[in-house]
Amino acid sequence: MSEHAELKTGPLEYRREDGPLTILGFWIFLAAEVVLFSTLFATYAVLFGRYGEATPAHELFEMPMALTMTFLLLVSSFTCGIAVHMMRKESLKGLVIWLIITLALGLGFLGFEIYEFVHYVHEGATIQSSAFWSAFFTLTGTHGLHVTLGVFWCTAIIIQLIRFGLTPVIARKTFVIGLYWHFLDVVWIFIFTAVYLIGMVV
Repeated sequence: MSEHAELKTGPLEYRREDGPLTILGFWIFLAAEVVLFSTLFATYAVLFGRYGEATPAHELFEMPMALTMTFLLLVSSFTCGIAVHMMRKESLKGLVIWLIITLALGLGFLGFEIYEFVHYVHEGATIQSSAFWSAFFTLTGTHGLHVTLGVFWCTAIIIQLIRFGLTPVIARKTFVIGLYWHFLDVVWIFIFTAVYLIGMVV
């Protein structure tokens, strides 16, 4: 059997000999991402409430905006799961459709987040305003950059699926982007709770 031989059984993303090792490597990458976001959350917790002369968070945070962003991202996690299910059924059309829906929801989330940032800056809350706002923009901005990366990554996979079809290599890439997208959703749940919910009442 060659170095990258294809197997005949098992999930499509595992049908190359290098599939399991590549996916394991991505799990290790996600572990490093957990460390990164844990550090950002710890920094935010230390700097929480240090507004200086800047506007306090509870005067700017809006529950409808936070709930809308949360809804879009959580639904995108659901549609991403359906996409992986379609992949397991080897339905190329279903996979592409659900990935496009996931992509659209992710773009919607980014649109609302950009609008939110612009609104805060217009109200005088910038990354330079205070220690709190510096921590806020760093934490939420880092998450937003990760979502942006996920959007480009998902777009590239959709293009590959359309051009080359559903192969074990592309299936592995799809499975990995699914893991990445679910990870971002979990991080956002912590952001929604620790940043927005607490920030609106404290």
